Amino acid sequence: MTQTDTGTSPGPPRTPRFRIPRIPPIPTLSLLLATLLAFPSLVPNTVGHPGSLLETFLPWLGLAIPLLLGLAALRRSTLRRSTPPRSTIAALTLLLPTLAWLAQFGGLLLPAATAPTPTPTGGAPTLTTTQHNISDENPDPAGTAHALAASHADLIALEELTPSALPAVSTALAPGYPHHATHGTVGLWSKYPLTDIRPVDIRPTGLGAAGADWNRALRATAATPHGPVAVYVAHLPSLRLGATGFGSARRDESAALLGSVLAAEPADRVILLGDLNSTTDDRGLAPIRAARMNTPSSGGFAFSWPASFPLARIDQILARSGTVSHIRTLPATRSDHLPVSAVIRFG
Repeated sequence: MTQTDTGTSPGPPRTPRFRIPRIPPIPTLSLLLATLLAFPSLVPNTVGHPGSLLETFLPWLGLAIPLLLGLAALRRSTLRRSTPPRSTIAALTLLLPTLAWLAQFGGLLLPAATAPTPTPTGGAPTLTTTQHNISDENPDPAGTAHALAASHADLIALEELTPSALPAVSTALAPGYPHHATHGTVGLWSKYPLTDIRPVDIRPTGLGAAGADWNRALRATAATPHGPVAVYVAHLPSLRLGATGFGSARRDESAALLGSVLAAEPADRVILLGDLNSTTDDRGLAPIRAARMNTPSSGGFAFSWPASFPLARIDQILARSGTVSHIRTLPATRSDHLPVSAVIRFG
């Protein structure tokens, strides 16, 4: 007699279900976001310089706040019976990154006061400045120069000023700016006489044969009606974002050299105009900030690069013993940067 197996066959093995990774609770994400905003220096700057990358685009982290608020609202329907609703608690924790963002950048949202009028001779000096990387591929340097002259700034600083563009730029600026100084690919045009003009060596190591022609900084003294002001124009090395991360080693080395020169500058009133290839939040520019160079504190972000969709202000106007205000970008030229203008009040 044959015994019949009445058991159930095991069947084919079950395919494991794909599970979407669970998103960490919103309070956890809020705390992480607040920490990054308040203490970006906690992110290491070792391989790939992730710390500098974060600091360059730090204001954009604020966009995560409304995103997290939306996620908290979506969860509200499933958590209505909790007391108090966990979605409400999650929303309240978003105050942490909001306050952290405002502490870092809230001052820039304050409207700038009415532009100051020129003060009489002997008063606290007020200078208007314009800074622009005009691009070494600019097809219309004369048109760009005319546009910059329309800003009526007291000082105009230029970078990526090629030998072929120099004659057209000089001709366009000559009527309003009879005094100028150039060195390599940087230049300074002034309404006031310039003296003590000299190059500043900020060349990083490893440039090879190209190093002899790598001249990107100068210093001059502007004889303003209110007294002398030391003016620096600089163009730090470009950054490269690639598979190995944020390539900022040469920029950081050049910034350290420039910071040393600024720290040794004996003048009390100092202005730095230049394409520093990063924001002033970037720790790579710490040597420049350490030389007591003040950054704009109100008036807006004035993102200057890239001109087609500005994401960061890498074109800087800094001052020692002065307040930098009314920071703004000017209309686009034929460059991949936007011009940046600011008012500096000393005293």
